[in-house]
Amino acid sequence: MKTTPAPGDRLMQHLVLAVLLAVATQGAGAGPLRERLREMRAEHQAAGGETGLPPGAQHLGNIAYGAHPAQRFDVYLPARAESAPVIFMVHGGAWKWGDKEMGRVVDAKVARWVSRGFILVSANYRMLSDAAPDVQLQDVARALAVAQDKAPSWGGDPQRFVLMGHSAGAHLVALLGAAPHYTGEPGLRPVIGTIALDSAAMDVTAIMNHRHLPLYDAPFGKDPAYWQAMSPIHALAPGAAPLLSVCSTRRDDSCRQAAQFAARAGQFGVRAEVLREDLSHGDINAQLGLPGAYTSAVERFLSSLDNGIARRLQ
Repeated sequence: MKTTPAPGDRLMQHLVLAVLLAVATQGAGAGPLRERLREMRAEHQAAGGETGLPPGAQHLGNIAYGAHPAQRFDVYLPARAESAPVIFMVHGGAWKWGDKEMGRVVDAKVARWVSRGFILVSANYRMLSDAAPDVQLQDVARALAVAQDKAPSWGGDPQRFVLMGHSAGAHLVALLGAAPHYTGEPGLRPVIGTIALDSAAMDVTAIMNHRHLPLYDAPFGKDPAYWQAMSPIHALAPGAAPLLSVCSTRRDDSCRQAAQFAARAGQFGVRAEVLREDLSHGDINAQLGLPGAYTSAVERFLSSLDNGIARRLQ
C-alpha cells in the first residue's frame, strides 16, 4: 500500500517516535509511558507485513494541496468508484509527528471501506515546531477543500465527505467539523459527519487550566484566548456536522471530554454520540476497520449519515 522504507530507515523512524513519546509523557507516570512504548514496539514488529490494496483498487500518492512538502495527501480508490462517499483521514501524533502512510492510520480502513466502494483520503499537514495547531487546522481545511474539488475526477461525491481523525488529528477534525467556516477556507463544502478517534483535547481551556501532560504545552502555549479558539467544545455552533467521539475507557479524560462535548452539542441541536471502547489509545485507531463489534458500531453511525452509505455497508 506504500513504499516500504529500508530496514535501517524504518528502525530509525520508530526509535525517533518512541523518544518523542517518552519526552511527551515525562512526568505523567510510568504506566502511560509503558503503554505508549508497547504500542510503538507492536507497530514496529508489524511494519513489515502491511496489507495490500483490495482487488482492483488504486493508490494515488502524494497529491499536493500546497507548496510545503508536508502539504500532501494520498487517495485510495475502489475498483469502480461512482458517486462514492469519501472518508477523509487525519493522522495523530501530539501535533508534532506522524504520517499519512502509517499502517495503523490506513491499512485496516482501506481494507474494510475501499473494498466496499468508499474512497479514502489520508492527509499530512505541517507540524510543530513549524506550524501551531491553528495553522495545522488551516492545512486540514485546505486539504479537504482540494480533495472535495478533485473528488469527481476520482468517481467520488464532493457532497458526501466524512471527516475522521485520531488523537491530535481527532482534535483537528472535531474543530473543523464543529465550525467549518472557522478557517475561512474558500470553496470548502460542508461534510456530512465527523468521527473523532480518542481525542482528549475537546476542551483545551479546561486542560490548560489544570494539571496536564507536558505534551499540551508546546502546541497550545500560555494564551487563554488561543486555548479557547482551539477548543472544539467552544467552537460548536448550530449546523455543525453530526459527530461520533470514540473514546478509550482506559483514558478517563478522553471519555469525560467526549461526554461534555456531546452534552454541549445537544444544546445547539447538533447530534453528537459517544462510543466507549475498552481499547488502548493506539488500538482505537489501528483496529478500526477490522471485523468486530467496534467497527460495526462505527458503521452504524456512518449508515445514519446517508442512505447510500447505508446500502454500501449492508
